[in-house]
Amino acid sequence: MGKRIEICANSAQSALLAQKGGAYRVELCAGIPEGGTTPSAGEICVARALLKETRLNVIIRPRGGDFLYSELEQEIMLRDIELCRSVGVDGVVIGCLTADGDVDIPAMNRLMEAAEGLDVTFHRAFDMCRDPQKALEDIISLGCNRILTSGQASTAEQGIDMIAELVKQADGRIIIMPGCGVRPNNIRKIADATGATEFHSSARSSIESGMVYRNPAVSMGGTVVVDEYRQDVTNPHIVLDLREALEA
Repeated sequence: MGKRIEICANSAQSALLAQKGGAYRVELCAGIPEGGTTPSAGEICVARALLKETRLNVIIRPRGGDFLYSELEQEIMLRDIELCRSVGVDGVVIGCLTADGDVDIPAMNRLMEAAEGLDVTFHRAFDMCRDPQKALEDIISLGCNRILTSGQASTAEQGIDMIAELVKQADGRIIIMPGCGVRPNNIRKIADATGATEFHSSARSSIESGMVYRNPAVSMGGTVVVDEYRQDVTNPHIVLDLREALEA
C-alpha cells in the first residue's frame, strides 16, 4: 500500500478542494476549534455528492470537551452513524473513553455495531488515554481500521517517538495515522521516523470575506472575539505539497 493523505475538511467546500488537491480521504468535521464535532446532515449530504475520487469519512462527536459520553449522547451518535450510512459515506470517526481514561468498550461496541461495514477511525480520544499500549490493543480488538494520534503530544512531530512505538506494536494489525501539525515541511520526517503510511492534515489557508459592509462593534461569539471576516478553507496547493513531500 502506498502512502496516503487524509485531509480534515471543515466544510463541503473544503472537502471538494481537498479532492482537487488529490487527497485520498477526507474527514468531514464541524467545530474545528473544539477539535471537531459532527457536521450537519446537509453538509454531509452535499459532501457525499461532491466527492467522486476522494473517500469520505465523517466525525461522530456530539460536542467538544472530553470523550466521556452519557447514554443520551450515545443515542445521538448512533443516529448520526445511521444517517451517514443512509447517505453512503465511506466511514466514520469515533472514540469513547471511560472516566478513568480507558477505551469505553461497551460504548464502542454499540457504535461499532451501528458502523458495521463502514471504515472506522478511532480519533484523538486516543491521545487522552492513560495507557496508550493497552488502548491500542483494546481498539484493535474492537475492529477499528486505524487510530488518529499525535503520539500523546501537542503535535505529531513532537510525538514521533511514541508514534513509532505504536506502529511497531500494531505490527500491521491496525493503521497508525499521525495527525496534528502535519505539514509539507515535516511530513517526510514523520514518515521516515515512524514508518507510518497514512497522514492527517488540515491543509487550510485563511481567505478574506466577501462582505463589504462590516460592523466591528459586534461579535457573534459574545465575549470570545474572533475575526468574523476571514474563513479557513482547505488549500488544494497545500494538499499537493503534502503529497509531493511524502513521495520525494
